[in-house]
Amino acid sequence: MIEEIFKELDKLTSYLSLEEKQKVYKALKLSENAHSNQLRKSGDPFILHPLEVAKILTSIKLDSDSIAAGLLHDTIEDTNLKIDIIKNNFGEQISQLVQGLTKISKYSLKVNNQKFGENYKKLILATTEDLRVILIKLADRLHNMRTLKFLKDERKKINISIETLEIYSPLAQRLGMKEWQDELEDISFSIINSDARNSIKDRLEYLKSKDENIIDEIRYELKKNFLEEDIVCKVLGRIKTPYSIWNKIKNKNISFEQITDIMAFRIITNSTRECYRCLGIIHRKYSYIQGRFKDFISAPKSNGYRALHTSVMGPKNKKIEIQFRSNVMDQIAGFGVAAHWKYKDPKKIKEKDSKEYMWIHDLVDTMNSSTNQDELIENSKLKVFQNDIYVFTPKGDVIDLPKNATAIDFAYSIHTQVGDKCVAAKINEKLQPLKTKLNNGDQIEIITSEESQPSPLWQRFAVTSKVKSQLRRFFRSKKKDEYVLFGKDIFISFFKKENYELNKFVEEQIINEYNVSSISQMYELIGSGKITAAAVLKKVYPEYNISSLKKSHINAANSIELKGLTAGMSYHLAGCCSPLNGDKIVGIVTAGIGVAVHTVDCQTLNSYEDTPERWLNISWEAKNKNSNISNARIIVVLNNKPGSLGKVTTVIAKNNGNISNINFSVRKSDFFEIIIDIEVRDANHLKNIIAALRLESVVSSLERLKG
Repeated sequence: MIEEIFKELDKLTSYLSLEEKQKVYKALKLSENAHSNQLRKSGDPFILHPLEVAKILTSIKLDSDSIAAGLLHDTIEDTNLKIDIIKNNFGEQISQLVQGLTKISKYSLKVNNQKFGENYKKLILATTEDLRVILIKLADRLHNMRTLKFLKDERKKINISIETLEIYSPLAQRLGMKEWQDELEDISFSIINSDARNSIKDRLEYLKSKDENIIDEIRYELKKNFLEEDIVCKVLGRIKTPYSIWNKIKNKNISFEQITDIMAFRIITNSTRECYRCLGIIHRKYSYIQGRFKDFISAPKSNGYRALHTSVMGPKNKKIEIQFRSNVMDQIAGFGVAAHWKYKDPKKIKEKDSKEYMWIHDLVDTMNSSTNQDELIENSKLKVFQNDIYVFTPKGDVIDLPKNATAIDFAYSIHTQVGDKCVAAKINEKLQPLKTKLNNGDQIEIITSEESQPSPLWQRFAVTSKVKSQLRRFFRSKKKDEYVLFGKDIFISFFKKENYELNKFVEEQIINEYNVSSISQMYELIGSGKITAAAVLKKVYPEYNISSLKKSHINAANSIELKGLTAGMSYHLAGCCSPLNGDKIVGIVTAGIGVAVHTVDCQTLNSYEDTPERWLNISWEAKNKNSNISNARIIVVLNNKPGSLGKVTTVIAKNNGNISNINFSVRKSDFFEIIIDIEVRDANHLKNIIAALRLESVVSSLERLKG
C-alpha cells in the first residue's frame, strides 16, 4: 500500500523540480522511520496519515517546503525525533513550519477550552509568521475528518465535528479554500446531524429522478445563448451541498422549495469584460430574482474571491444561481491563498502582509485583548464566521464588514483613533447615529471630535470582534483609573466626615492589613465597591463604632463630585429613577460595579436603610460643560382635539428637546395619554420643557416618569 502511495506522490509532485522532489522524498523517508512502529485507529500504518496530508497539499500545488513539513508535521509531537534534526537536514523554513504545527491538535474545543484556546492562539500566531502553517493544518484536519469513522467514541467524534464546523471550516472559507470547506462541512454534518443530511440528500435524489438530465439540459441551453453572441466559455453545473442547504433553511427560516440556488451554474470566461457581457445576456433572456445579484468583481470578498452572482428563473423554468468568473478568478475561487502563492521566490515571502490576509493580524489583536479562553474562542469564531457586506469610504475605497455591522464598526475599521474620536456618521450624505446598521453599497463618512471618547453604550451595538475587544481594552483601563480616582475621594471624604486622622502611617497600615501593593490599589477596591470605606476605617481604628453610622444627608458643601467620571463605568445611573444631571442625588456603593446613582426621592432607597455604610453623599460635577445627552420620560394627558399632538411636539422642538420615542398608553373619545421619551441636557432643561408644555391649553396634565 505504501509503495503505491509513493508512486502516486511522485506523479502528484510532477510540478516540482528534481531538487525539490528529492527534498520531499528525504522528508518522507525521515517521517517513515520516525513513525515506523505506530498505527492509526484504523489499524493502518501511521505513515499513511502524513502521506495523505502531503497528497492533499499537492492537490493545490503547494511548494516543496510545505509538502515536506506536511510529511513531518507529527514527528516532533508523536515520536522521539528532535526539531534540531529537522533543522539540520532541511533548514530554518521547514523546521519553523513543523514547530508552528506542533502541539496544536491535542485538545478538543468541547473537551478542554483552556488547552484548546492556548493551542488555537498558537496556530494563529504561527500563521502570521507563515501562512503555509494554516494550509498544512487544514490538510491535516481534512484527512483526520476523512478517517473519523474509525474513532469508536461517538461523543468525541461529535466534539471534533463541532470544532471543525466552528473553527476550521470558517478558516478554510477565509482562505478561499472552497473545496476543502465543503468537504469539512459535509463530513461534520454527517456526524452531528445525520438525519437532516440524509433527509436533504433524499430530497435532492428525488429532484434528480424527476429531471434526470436537468443539469446537462440547462448547461446546454446556457451555452447555446453565449455561442449565439460569439462568446466562448465553459459552463459547469452542480447541486448545492446538503450542509449549505441546511444552513439556509435554518438561518433564513425558509422551506426547501424556497431556496433559489439548489442548482448552481458557473460560467468561466476569458476576461472580466466577458463576465459582464454574459451577465447581460442572462438578464435579458431570463427573469431576474430580485435581491439576488452581487458584484464581487468591483467589490471582492476579503479572501480575494471575485465573481458575479445572480439568480434567475432559468431554462426549463427552474430557479438557478449563476456565477460568472474569468479563468484567473476561477483559480482563486478554487485554491484561494494557494492560487497567488509567491514562495518560489524567497524575496516575496511577505504574502502574509497582503490585504487579503490582514484579518489574521486583526484576529491576533483580538486574541491578545481577550481576558480568558472562552472569550478568546468566542471572538475567534466571530471573526471567521461573519458574512460580509461591502461599503465605501468618501474616496470610494471598499471596506468589507460583517453582516449587521454599524457605523461604529466602520469607524474602527478605518483607524482606531477615528473610532475613539467619532461622534456621528454621514451615511449616503445623511447624518445618522453611530448605532445605525450598514447595508451593502452604503457610503460612510465619520464625523470626529477631539473632545470625544468611547462610550460604554457602544459595546451594545458593536458587531466586529476587533471593535468589541478594543472597546473592552479601553474600558478596562479607563474603569480602573476611574475607580482609583473615585475611591480616593470616597476614602478621604469618609475619614474626614467621621473625624479620623489619615496620614502616611495609617496608609501603610491599610496596605499591610489588606495585603495590597499600594494605596492606589486600595482606592480601586473602594471605588469598585468591593470594600467600603467604613470597613477600612474599622480595620485600622478598631474602636470605631460602625453601627453609629448614619446614612448620608444631601449637603453640597461636603459631597463628592462626579468630576471627570463616566456614566456606565465607575458609576451607573439607576434605572429605577433615571436621574438627570441637576437632580438631587445619592450614591449606593455596589460590590463589583462601583456606585449606583439614585435621586433622593427614589423608592428603591428604602431597601438600603439598614446598610448606611453603603450610602454616599455625591453631587454632579459643578461645571459640566460637556455633559452627555440623557433620556427623560414624561407622561402627558392631552385633550383629544385635532393638532394636539402636533402642538406638543412643536413645543418640545422649540425648547431644543429631541423626541426619541412616543407611545400611546390610553386613548379615549375626549382625551388620550402618551408617554414621550425626550433627549435632554440635564434636569433644568427638562423642567423648562415641562413648564412650556403646561402652558398649552391642550395639555390636561403632565408629570415626569422615573424608571
